[in-house]
Amino acid sequence: MSPEWIGILGLIVMVVLLLLRVPVGVAMIAVGIVGFALITNPRAALSRLGSDAFFGASLYSLSVIPLFVLMGLLLASAQLGADVYKAIDVFLWKLRGGLGVATIGAAAMFGAVSGSAVASATTMSVVAVPEMRRFDYDPGYAAATAAVGGTLGALIPPSAVLVLYGVLTEEPIGQVLIGGIIPGILCTLILMGIAHLVVLARPHYAPRPAEKPDLTRWGAVRLVWAVPVIFGISMGGIYLGIFTPTEAGGAGAFLSLLYGVITRRMTWQAFMGALTRTIRTTSFIFMLVIAGQIFGFFLTNSRIPIELGEWITSLEIAPWLIVTVVFVVYFILGALMDEIAILVIMTPIMYPVIIALGYSGVWFGVLTIMMLLTGLLMPPVGLITFVVAGVTRIPLGDVFRGIFPFVGGLAVAIMLVIFFPGLVTWLPDLMVR
Repeated sequence: MSPEWIGILGLIVMVVLLLLRVPVGVAMIAVGIVGFALITNPRAALSRLGSDAFFGASLYSLSVIPLFVLMGLLLASAQLGADVYKAIDVFLWKLRGGLGVATIGAAAMFGAVSGSAVASATTMSVVAVPEMRRFDYDPGYAAATAAVGGTLGALIPPSAVLVLYGVLTEEPIGQVLIGGIIPGILCTLILMGIAHLVVLARPHYAPRPAEKPDLTRWGAVRLVWAVPVIFGISMGGIYLGIFTPTEAGGAGAFLSLLYGVITRRMTWQAFMGALTRTIRTTSFIFMLVIAGQIFGFFLTNSRIPIELGEWITSLEIAPWLIVTVVFVVYFILGALMDEIAILVIMTPIMYPVIIALGYSGVWFGVLTIMMLLTGLLMPPVGLITFVVAGVTRIPLGDVFRGIFPFVGGLAVAIMLVIFFPGLVTWLPDLMVR
């Protein structure tokens, strides 16, 4: 049997295993090892298993992931998300649907220092949704603002998902992170606008005006001083070339711990809890990275990505149409699976194709994350939507109903980034110069 047919058979087996709910990492390792053994020999495959497991976990570039994860969990333990929400509410409480708009703005600010979609969505679900319910906001609308706001946490740097993309593709991690800034701001503004327009179109979604906050505007600014400081030092250090991404992650984690100590919110129990969750999250990501390397090496030896790239580039089809189809596939997968698993499985296949078409790897990475995060809001699985529905105890159907107008806004942002690649590449290009 030719390597190409072994590769195709391996992909089919992979899909079957996933449908049988075999853990993604286990399925990728099993298919990768058996497939590589069929192409070469069993001894070479077992040798590859040992070497990939060691070298995959010991990559220096991966060390930034636990640091960014720890930074976000420490800030969540220090209740920074609640402070950010209170501060944003001071400026938007008079606006119709202001609490919903404030939820998305606060999620974006918290995401700028947490780097996690699930952490941002969970924080806003706990902090913002009960406040909106107190003022008789529609439950589905309230939960939807927390869910869509949470997605910004994985797009605005520091983002563990963007770091993982950089590791998998060997694109400069600093450039990939910085590339997410402008699209993240764009998505935030569009989603905040939609939150306001939805309430204007359906006034019963926010029938009661919010109460005037006790905080002054200056007091609100002082309440969130940690956000510009931590974001500015970590991301500004990368942009100016002062820090490597790993050093920026270390600085951010230290500053997050310092913030918790200064505000006296960081108990020993909370600190140990953040460390434990960091270990669990990092172990999961590292397992998938090792599995992805084994699976990717098998695909490379089967020549599937090379043959696919050559076939697609030979087609008499506009490159933008091919890219659109690729992103639609990512969107559908995002509605069915976890974004990290999709990234590890699909990147070895799609990245060579996109590069062969002449597109920027940084641009493709940011757009990939945008598509996956949009899919994570949609049925039937919609991981982030499930998390928000579970935390708020609002019926899942109501949350999905509230999500749809915001998905349209994310689609607009995605189209803008597709047709104006400079929205992603401008800042990274300035770094290179």
